[in-house]
Amino acid sequence: MHLNPYGEDAVNLAADLANRRPESVDELAERCSSAGLALECKVTADDLDRAQVALNAWEEIVDAPEEQGRADLLNRMLAEAAAYPRLTSHPGTGWHLHYRDAEQPIGSVLFTLFAVGTALHLTNRGMHRLRRCEATNCNTAFADTSRTGRQRYCSQRCANRDAVRRHRARVSGS
Repeated sequence: MHLNPYGEDAVNLAADLANRRPESVDELAERCSSAGLALECKVTADDLDRAQVALNAWEEIVDAPEEQGRADLLNRMLAEAAAYPRLTSHPGTGWHLHYRDAEQPIGSVLFTLFAVGTALHLTNRGMHRLRRCEATNCNTAFADTSRTGRQRYCSQRCANRDAVRRHRARVSGS
């Protein structure tokens, strides 16, 4: 990734892929490339399977009911993804750290990105900043990147729709 691959970009990519799971190798490759992830190897069916495992583990973290449970699940994911940090450089990106082994297939890269990115997001912003949308009939997972840390909805559309629903309920109850 051109930007910090283990920060907000990684957790937002995890949310994007979890909310609309890639159904093919080509879709996984296209969506990862669109997110800025440098694909160093050809994406395979094994990568798609590994990405699904990573997304399942990530969604368990999203749905954990309390901080300690969330930390325990994330620590398990981090242990599975563990590798020595190493300096690397891609054309046009300059030197940066990878928390993964060289020449890893994209499925394993995604597992590591989601684990490390989520850990950094939660420790830097707060353990509560990963959740599901509170709008009725929406179950979208998202990373709260708001300044205040009080984001309740996955999008402005859901926030507006829920406000209209609450307003109509008040008006009809009067």
